[in-house]
Amino acid sequence: MGKKIRVVQYGLGPIGCKSVKYLAERDHFDLVGAVDSDPQKVGVDVGELAELNAVLGLTVSDNSAKLLKQIDADVVVLTTTSSLERIRPQILEIVSHGKNVVSTCEELMYPWLTNPEIAKDIDSAAKEHNVSVLSTGVNPGFLMDFLPLVMTGVCRDVKQVTVERIQDAQFRRVPFQEKIGAGLSVQQFKDKVKAGNLRHVGLTESMHLIAAGVGWRLDRTEDIVEPVIASQPVTTGNRTIEAGKALGVNQIGRGYTNDKELITLVFRATIGEPEPRDRILIRGTPDIDLSIKQGINGDTATCAIIVNAIPVVIQSPPGLRTMADISPISFFK
Repeated sequence: MGKKIRVVQYGLGPIGCKSVKYLAERDHFDLVGAVDSDPQKVGVDVGELAELNAVLGLTVSDNSAKLLKQIDADVVVLTTTSSLERIRPQILEIVSHGKNVVSTCEELMYPWLTNPEIAKDIDSAAKEHNVSVLSTGVNPGFLMDFLPLVMTGVCRDVKQVTVERIQDAQFRRVPFQEKIGAGLSVQQFKDKVKAGNLRHVGLTESMHLIAAGVGWRLDRTEDIVEPVIASQPVTTGNRTIEAGKALGVNQIGRGYTNDKELITLVFRATIGEPEPRDRILIRGTPDIDLSIKQGINGDTATCAIIVNAIPVVIQSPPGLRTMADISPISFFK
C-alpha cells in the first residue's frame, strides 16, 4: 500500500463514530471528510463526536454534494440507513463524483432478487463512473451468509444450510436494543412488527446470497418475527425489563425450493440471553457443525469489516459487488 487511502465518513451515528475510531487507528487511512444531517452534529469536530480524546481539525458537514465535489477521496463509508430505497439517492450521488462506496445498508447486501430495479440502477451508475459499491457487516455480510457459503467449499454435496445467531443484547448499543423491541409490551411489539419497524433487516438477502452461491434457486422465502417474553424481571445495567415484557426478538428466515426447506436462518437477540453463540450447520458430505462460543460482538465486527473491506473494494471491478464476488477481506495493519 503505497499511499494513504482517503476516506469520507457519511453518517455519524454509533456505527459511524466507531468506524471513525477504527480508521484513526490505521496508518494507511486518512479521514478527509464527514457528513451527517443531524443539526447538532454539523460543525462539530469528528474527533469529539467519536470520543477520540483528540481534535482532528475536521468538522461535520450537512452538504454532501458540496463536500463530495470539493474533496479528493477514494472511498465513502456510508452508514446511514438499512433501507435500500432511502440509501439509493445517497449512493448515486456518491458514485457520480467518482468515489467508491462501502456501506452497512442491509438491504443492499444482495438486492438482485429482492429489488432488481434499484440494484440495476446502482450497478449501472457505478460502472459508468468506474467505481465499486459494496454492502457488508457482521450480519448480513458475514456470519449468516458469506461464512456458511465459504464452509460449503469443502463439501462434496450440500442438502441443507442452517445458521443460528443467538446474541445477548445487553452488551450491544442502545439503538440495537430498541431495534429488537427490548422492554416493549407484547402488543407494542406486534404493532411495530406489523408496521415494519421491528425486525432484523437482511435475512432474506442472506438467504439469496447463500442460494446463489450453491446454485439453488429459491421458490419462496419467509421471515417470521416473534417476541421473546420475560418470565420474570430482568435487570441489566441501568434498566429493568418487567415480567411479561419483551426481552428481544426471535426471527426465523426460511428458504424453499419445491416446498423443501433448504435454508434456515435463526436470529435471536435478547437482554440476558443465557447461551449466546454463532453456529453454522451444513447437512451434506461431509456434515459440518461450526460454533463460535459466546458469539461475535456485532458492533465491533461490523465496524471492523467495513474498514477492512475498504482496500478490497477500491481494487474491485466497477459495479455493485457482493461479498461473494470480491477478493477476500482480512485485517491489514
